[in-house]
Amino acid sequence: MKKRAALHGSHARRSGRRRMIAASATALAVTGAALTTGLLVQSAGAAPAAAAAAWPTPSGSQAVSATIKVSGTYDGKLKRFYGSGDLGDGGQDEGQDPIFELADGAVLKNVVVGSPAADGIHCKGSCTIQNVWWEDVGEDAASFKGTSSGATYKVTGGGARKADDKVFQFNGAGTLTISGFQVSDFGKLVRSCGNCSKQYKRTIAVSDVDVTAPGKALVGINTNYGDTATLKSVRIHGDSSKKIKPCVRYTGNDDGDEPTETGSGPDGTYCKYSSSDISYN
Repeated sequence: MKKRAALHGSHARRSGRRRMIAASATALAVTGAALTTGLLVQSAGAAPAAAAAAWPTPSGSQAVSATIKVSGTYDGKLKRFYGSGDLGDGGQDEGQDPIFELADGAVLKNVVVGSPAADGIHCKGSCTIQNVWWEDVGEDAASFKGTSSGATYKVTGGGARKADDKVFQFNGAGTLTISGFQVSDFGKLVRSCGNCSKQYKRTIAVSDVDVTAPGKALVGINTNYGDTATLKSVRIHGDSSKKIKPCVRYTGNDDGDEPTETGSGPDGTYCKYSSSDISYN
């Protein structure tokens, strides 16, 4: 910039109004280009985190006393659904019925799951959960139970709060993808079942998520069954001491015993991510 300014000064001393105008225009163009370049560099270097979507205001409320079974596509139009009767005890006991049960290939979208939430959502096979929000997670927000290795479960958008233990329970086989999601005040975002009577290889991918402390871990996987977890664009808020573990490895079993934790952090084989994939704000 200093050299450009000097050049401008030498032009100013030349005679002739037309030359002075031309020189001034040249200098201004160079200065503007330099400023623009500087802004681009600053913007590229800063890589500002994407803002999490605002929690929606429910359009209404509906009590659910028996599981709603979904095949095809169910659009809740952002109504709040909450448990009542047999679905309304608000406990954390295993084996509760869900608010929604999704058949293989079903899509559930634009739903707010209120409290009590029972066992949230069950996917019996491949499913898509789109823009679904859990205000106060019950036993689990959603459980994935398909038995085919080709099953795909997609969670896109939405968010969950207040999960005493797990948000997503991965009991079945296949691939679970979570993107554009936000979670706060939780135990684990997703856990590959550590002691189910029938075990499978499970693949998990988490990307573009906002995580707000307190929380214990994002993903828990069983290395002895070949599970993998890939993490990208994870933004962790309010955890300057880095207590939330991005990926935890276990040795799972099929006899109901508590699984053994064997390590955590990226290893390139089971927990697939690097430090640049996780940011702390």
